[in-house]
Amino acid sequence: MKVIVGKLSGFCHGVKTAVEGAENLVGKKKIYCIGEIAHNRQVVSSLEDSGLITVDDIEEVPEEAEVIFRAHGMPRSAYKFAKNKKMIVHDLTCSGVKKVHGKVKTKSKEGKYIILYGDINHPEIIGTRSFTSEDNIYILQSEEEVDGALQAIEDSGKDVAIVAQTTFSLKKFDELTNIIKSRCNEKGIKVEVDNTICNATERRQKEAEKISQSVEYMVIIGGKNSANTKKLFEIAKRNCRNYIHIETKEELKEIDFSKYDKIGVIAGSSTPKKSINELVDYLKSL
Repeated sequence: MKVIVGKLSGFCHGVKTAVEGAENLVGKKKIYCIGEIAHNRQVVSSLEDSGLITVDDIEEVPEEAEVIFRAHGMPRSAYKFAKNKKMIVHDLTCSGVKKVHGKVKTKSKEGKYIILYGDINHPEIIGTRSFTSEDNIYILQSEEEVDGALQAIEDSGKDVAIVAQTTFSLKKFDELTNIIKSRCNEKGIKVEVDNTICNATERRQKEAEKISQSVEYMVIIGGKNSANTKKLFEIAKRNCRNYIHIETKEELKEIDFSKYDKIGVIAGSSTPKKSINELVDYLKSL
């Protein structure tokens, strides 16, 4: 059996920076994190074992406490709240996410209506949308929602600026953009497109595309609530007849891999090297 492992698997720069930053802080003092530092249960559990306190809302953090703003970023209101409560903030927001925040803020000031591709419930989107007013942005995730987006654009009477969640699907980005541009051109509405999908995410998706087309079974390893891992799984399903999304190698125990000659492995950007190595060692041992 041959195991083909994606070369880009594992922590991206933003997650690596956030996790290492948290590791350097825990154990020395009482410190809180708003939401999971990264969408990987093994990573979160390890940090919590070392003393990190994960809470769902900044209002759960005591006054003057030390708090981590995770890689996905936080809404503008969180910065204001932390300042009013005299908290010490360790801002570990991914630089790519901050860049999207800045673009939304700038394009709004230029008088553009913002179309933001992504999952409306994802923490990155919740943070990003706060950098313009609620009536100046539309969160678009699928082709089924395009008509609603176009109506919102027309109602705004403005030209459009398109940006995306850093972990959005590249294929879906192109499909949605082509539709939006075509329909807006018909109505004389100018569209400015800025592909803000993280370069590492884009390259990882292309690698997943290539590997999944050449193997008999695809194993995607990463958090079940990880947006970028879900995108890799969608690619695997599209190209390979056999596939599975797991968080640890233990989830493979019941699968008979003896009938497969080539197995592909791709990991999400929040998956630690240790989990990837354990998975690969297990497959090779078969």
